[in-house]
Amino acid sequence: RMLSLQGNTAPYMLYARARICSIVKKASGLQVEGRQEMVWPEPAEVFLEDDAEVELARQLVKFADVIYDVEKDLYPNRLCDYLFETSQKFSHFYENCSVIKAESEALKKSRLTLVVTTAKVLTKGLGLLGISVADRL
Repeated sequence: RMLSLQGNTAPYMLYARARICSIVKKASGLQVEGRQEMVWPEPAEVFLEDDAEVELARQLVKFADVIYDVEKDLYPNRLCDYLFETSQKFSHFYENCSVIKAESEALKKSRLTLVVTTAKVLTKGLGLLGISVADRL
């Protein structure tokens, strides 16, 4: 059960991050042939037009508060819950907001910035839990 790709498990969150890396590679066009590590695009101005974008952005800005609470109260399970919720909100965003086929270049860059920020939050949060991430599964 703890290795399931569904539910509140590390593999579920690792899979979400690996999926993000795949989206970034396709949408940014920055990956160099034969190079293993990720090349992250520069951040762009973020436009929140869809409800799924708003939900994801609101979730991402909670990260610092969650880390503060985990440190203060010594309940790492709160970080696990936050990362799971973030993964779910990302999945909802991805289902509803095309990154690669966005209506404009500005919207594509905006959504790509949300995607990259989500990857960085998942990477930092999982790292704090002692879980190494991979760009591919």
